[in-house]
Amino acid sequence: MDVALFRWLPQLAARVPWVRLGDWPTPLTAIEVDGRRVWVKHEGDSSQRYGGNKIRTLEAWLGHAQAAGYERIWAMGAYGSNHAIATVLHARAIGLDAGAILFPQPHSEWAHENASALVGSECELVRLRHVVEVPFAGLRIARRDRRAVVMPPGGATPIGTLGAMSAAFEIAEQVTAGLAPPPARIVLPIGSTCTSAGLVAGFSLAHATGAWPWPVPIIHAVRVTPWPVTSRVRTAHLALRSLQRIAKLGGPRVEVGLATLLRRLVVDGKELGEGYGIPTPRSEAAIRTLANASAPRLDGVYSGKASAALLRLHRRGIGPLLLWATKSTVVLPPASRTAHAPAALREWLHRCGLDDSPTDRLGWSYSTS
Repeated sequence: MDVALFRWLPQLAARVPWVRLGDWPTPLTAIEVDGRRVWVKHEGDSSQRYGGNKIRTLEAWLGHAQAAGYERIWAMGAYGSNHAIATVLHARAIGLDAGAILFPQPHSEWAHENASALVGSECELVRLRHVVEVPFAGLRIARRDRRAVVMPPGGATPIGTLGAMSAAFEIAEQVTAGLAPPPARIVLPIGSTCTSAGLVAGFSLAHATGAWPWPVPIIHAVRVTPWPVTSRVRTAHLALRSLQRIAKLGGPRVEVGLATLLRRLVVDGKELGEGYGIPTPRSEAAIRTLANASAPRLDGVYSGKASAALLRLHRRGIGPLLLWATKSTVVLPPASRTAHAPAALREWLHRCGLDDSPTDRLGWSYSTS
């Protein structure tokens, strides 16, 4: 069985709807920085169609949508959302229609690539003026189309976290095989919280079942979106609800409380900079440093900021460290036509890399049009 979670807990396989999308396991390799090793989990290699950490989330979410009889699935995110473009490309591959609800963000080459690919897909796009409209837009669409399911940003529910929970068992197998030592910390960007919460829950579950016999690693989640979206308590609570769902589905009941989960999670706000989607000098330097060390493709919106935190910890002598490299290694082609896209999104795409949009005090960009 290709899903590590089901190899260890086969009783769940018949009870959890799932769609195979990814190429598992993703590679786990070592690179050398400043004369010492750090390890990298290549989540960007998870699919030749479009990879990244969201493929794990979508295996569970698309399975849920199919099992429930939905005909369409909606993703929510910023213009350059990895989750949105991954949803559209992978949902269509299994015969589900897909749409995206998008809000503005600062311009960057990585956001431009994803937004252009979304426009090029010619899926239905709903453009919001500001991130605060997200919950209301989701409710409107859910009421309008009873055949559709609307995911929250990043798919961050106990459905979506199952993919990252499985990744914890996958790493356990790779550590057992000698590909890396048991990490003391796993460093990753935290945006919607789905992957971070899933890893916190997954390692707790793997430890309780004996799949992870070593000390439980700290999940070092590096903010790329501001509080309260990336609240530490909120993230740990999602991990707790994920463990509770496993028990309800017939899996082990893990006797762990919120306080323990909080001890296993660090939310690091030192690399956020001016806010979501805005690279920092440290993130840009980290991308260059790790590129020189033969790391996989990184981006300035998410994995670059996590890499900056990784280097900060590495230079303090903390380790072993594992970087969760979340950016897809597949480079998406640009849209050949944009006339059908919302006007504000077309204007944003045509800025040629110039970011002149204002930002609010939390760092989220917005449009005045």
